[in-house]
Amino acid sequence: MTPHQTDSADAPAPEQGRLAPAVAFLRRVNGMGGYLPYDLVALAARLFPAAVFWNSARTKVEGFSIKESTFFLFENVYALPVIPPALAAVAATIAEHVLPVLLVLGLLTRLSALGLLIMTAVIQIFVFPEAWVTHGLWAAAFLIVIANGPGRLSLDRLFRLDR
Repeated sequence: MTPHQTDSADAPAPEQGRLAPAVAFLRRVNGMGGYLPYDLVALAARLFPAAVFWNSARTKVEGFSIKESTFFLFENVYALPVIPPALAAVAATIAEHVLPVLLVLGLLTRLSALGLLIMTAVIQIFVFPEAWVTHGLWAAAFLIVIANGPGRLSLDRLFRLDR
């Protein structure tokens, strides 16, 4: 090592040098994130994607019947490689009605989030692969809920179904 080179172990830590005020500020800002209650994060991660799926479900039905246009879409636009279109239309319509409600209530939350995550993956892979940004946002919300649970603002917590 030449006299002008320094070993990184010899360099002063940023908090000791001229960056000390910036480092201290960033640490304070980062520390404030710890005050955000996870219960609010979990609630948002449950509510917003649930609304997307619920709204989609409502376009598939008229009263208590699945619209003919829904069957048409599953036959011609959403055609999945493995599931018959009529079965896919019924299953998706039921899942898009039931799973978001459970997610909002925080009942069977992790299972509901997993179901919607699987639906998101199917939509991404087989139907709208160009919409990966939107699907990624939904997936991130579902993964937060699956990994960390529904939070205290949930029926799972009230009924002691989730820690």
